[in-house]
Amino acid sequence: MRKMVSTKRAPSAIGPYSQAVRAGQFIFVSGQIPLDPTTQQIIGGDVRQQTDRVLKNIAGILESAGSSMDKVVRCGVFLKNLSDFEAMNDVNGKISGPHPWRERRSRWCVCARMAWWRSIRLPWNRAGQASRV
Repeated sequence: MRKMVSTKRAPSAIGPYSQAVRAGQFIFVSGQIPLDPTTQQIIGGDVRQQTDRVLKNIAGILESAGSSMDKVVRCGVFLKNLSDFEAMNDVNGKISGPHPWRERRSRWCVCARMAWWRSIRLPWNRAGQASRV
């Protein structure tokens, strides 16, 4: 059984998806950016502050679904600049102090240049989904 997860502790989903989906004992959280849940605006500041906001958003979603950051198994990160890796990693590693899950979870990180993403044009069908190119 699937159940959509929604909370005011994280930004509203922007588009045709939910903040998370609970499927049995698993919770799949949608990607997050540093949006303030109250203003729905991207926060200012450096990568440390933005990483902290993203993690708070994810924690809010997980807690509203009856889980917590302690139970995270896998995490993926997209960075605009690889030079932000150390700062992001520092904040990510200090979530609410040391937890046993830090040693056991899986994580990947990709440097994604925004100019590349903006240059792609996908043909959209009437359902709002990308068509095959």
